[in-house]
Amino acid sequence: MATTSLGGNAVSTSGDLPEVGDNAPDFAVTGIDLRDITAESLLGRRVVLNIFPSVDTGVCAASVRKFNELAASLDNTVVVNVSHDLPYALRRFCGAEGIDNATSASVFRSTFGDDYGVTLTDSPMRGLLARSVVVFDTDGTVLHSQLVPAISQEPDYDAAIAALG
Repeated sequence: MATTSLGGNAVSTSGDLPEVGDNAPDFAVTGIDLRDITAESLLGRRVVLNIFPSVDTGVCAASVRKFNELAASLDNTVVVNVSHDLPYALRRFCGAEGIDNATSASVFRSTFGDDYGVTLTDSPMRGLLARSVVVFDTDGTVLHSQLVPAISQEPDYDAAIAALG
């Protein structure tokens, strides 16, 4: 179990993020078209998982916009924005914001949060995902992993992109 914070209070997660050098855990999330996106379907491409509580908050929306912008210049890399939002809400947001360089996906029918150790286990946000980033290589090897210290803080974009080398 790891810890982040919300409003200055410690908030626990369901586990720990995979560490650099680990194999990224398998997952299946639901895209905005209601089709599954799996770790297996992404093999052969580098992956940036931008994990967050809800696209309907300012910091979460900012991270989706920023990773979408960065994704435009990344070779053989897919950015997947992952949250508990329903695919319909993600599709609405992405359409309104012009998010077309990154993929967005919901964990509403998966075990992703527990598989990656990012489900918040206490606080008013219990059950949502902790803000975090996991980057893995074409073979699924984790290159970067960050649990953001405070849910209200944006992730370290530079470190995530630098891990892609």
